[in-house]
Amino acid sequence: MPTDYIPAQDAELIVWMTNFMTYATANTAALGLTAADLTPLNGYQTSFSVTFNANVAAQDAAQAARQAKTESRTSLENAVRAVVRRVQASATVTNAQRQALGVTVKDKKPTPVGVPTTRPVGQVDTAQRLQHTIDFADEMTATSKAKPAGVMGCEIWHLVGGATPPVDNSTMSFLATDTKTPYVAHYAGADANKTAYYMLRWVNAKGEPGPWSAVVSATIGG
Repeated sequence: MPTDYIPAQDAELIVWMTNFMTYATANTAALGLTAADLTPLNGYQTSFSVTFNANVAAQDAAQAARQAKTESRTSLENAVRAVVRRVQASATVTNAQRQALGVTVKDKKPTPVGVPTTRPVGQVDTAQRLQHTIDFADEMTATSKAKPAGVMGCEIWHLVGGATPPVDNSTMSFLATDTKTPYVAHYAGADANKTAYYMLRWVNAKGEPGPWSAVVSATIGG
């Protein structure tokens, strides 16, 4: 139940005051009031109604002006982009002229791709029999699936059934280069209950590898 009898909304207050003044004027004496009591209220009610209506009109005008401005900007942008497209396509316009106009100057020199400097972090899911699902992420952004800038994919090497974990990739064989995590490795029945060891590294588009990951391992479920 409202704690204040006066409505909080302006439009509702207009209606409430109209009812209040109509009843009070018709029943002034019965309410123990005089005309002098109601005269200031009439003045304030009129002033509030005028300012309320002016505010509504101003808001409507502002909305219309904002819409007109938005449409005008869209027309301007479309027109100037059409002109800029002609400038950008011109073989005689120089980059200095484009820069003077304040438009994009295309960089025709490709940004060199560096050798990866970070390592993948691997995790092996063994939920399916004779199958390992290998998730990988960068060590600097372990909660993201995104590859580092310039990286083409993740190179995965493995060793199945080794007595001890490998210390490097010299005893391991290349498994795959995967461009998107996860990679699924499938095994034959003869590999069931053996341990598979994995090492991973990022490679760029030139095939240049980064540093090796730590060894991760899991048992191949039968």
